[in-house]
Amino acid sequence: MFKHILIATDGSDLARKAVAQGLSIAKDLGAKVTAVHVTEPWVAIAPGEVAFAFPIKEYEESVAANAAHILEAVAKEAGALGIACATHHVRDQFPAEGICETAERHGCDLIVMASHGRRGLMRFLLGSQTARVLTSSTVPVLVCR
Repeated sequence: MFKHILIATDGSDLARKAVAQGLSIAKDLGAKVTAVHVTEPWVAIAPGEVAFAFPIKEYEESVAANAAHILEAVAKEAGALGIACATHHVRDQFPAEGICETAERHGCDLIVMASHGRRGLMRFLLGSQTARVLTSSTVPVLVCR
C-alpha cells in the first residue's frame, strides 16, 4: 500500500497527534517516513530605514533552531519505533507549497498532517494550509484532528 509517508509538522500539540498517527501507519505498513517542517519567509512591512532595524538574521537563526528541535523529536520517536525517518526543513516557503513539493521531490505516496479546523472568519484571516494541500497534492492526504 503506502511505502513512503510524508509527515508534516509545525510542532503544535495537534501536529504531534498527526505525527503519532503517521508513525503508527508507517510501522504497521513497514513504510519509511520523511518528516517536514516548513517555515515561511520573513515578511516585514516597514518604510525605509526602519526595515533595517528588523532582526532578519535572528529570525532565520530562531526558525532554524526551532525546526531542528521539532524534526529531531519526530526522528527520535520514529527511531524508537524502528522506522526509517529522514527530516527536512523547508525554508522561505508557504507551508502548503513546501509540503506538496517535498512529497513530490521525495516520491512520497501519502501525506499525513493536522488541521486546526478553523472556520468562518478565522479561516479567512489565517488561511488553511491543510485545505491548500488537499487541493494541490497529487498524492492522498490524511488529515488528523
